[in-house]
Amino acid sequence: MQIQATTHGHIAITETLVRLYALLEQHVDRSLDKTMELDYPEHDLQALLSSARAEMMEILSVNRVVKEKVEEECDRVLSLTAECLADGVDQAGATYELRAERAVLKNKTMALSDLLAVFRAA
Repeated sequence: MQIQATTHGHIAITETLVRLYALLEQHVDRSLDKTMELDYPEHDLQALLSSARAEMMEILSVNRVVKEKVEEECDRVLSLTAECLADGVDQAGATYELRAERAVLKNKTMALSDLLAVFRAA
């Protein structure tokens, strides 16, 4: 029974991290393509992103190092998206950096999704 409880915990943690990264990806996509159609308004995406981030930070409170890494990553992505949307900034540079962050988020999301599938199958 201990293994199942641990597996369930790992599933919940991984699901939350996948959700956070997927929402960050959507936020980045909106910043890169202002014509992108999504199923819900911007304020809904922001609410979901804030909720997932807060939940992940609570989960990661047991490991300060990982928590700081995820916080820095979120801050970096949100800062870059704000730069891309702001007037008077180096749009090309910000867009280039944001596309690089998008690629990292995509790779992390794919890897975590695979891990989640393994946890669920166990």
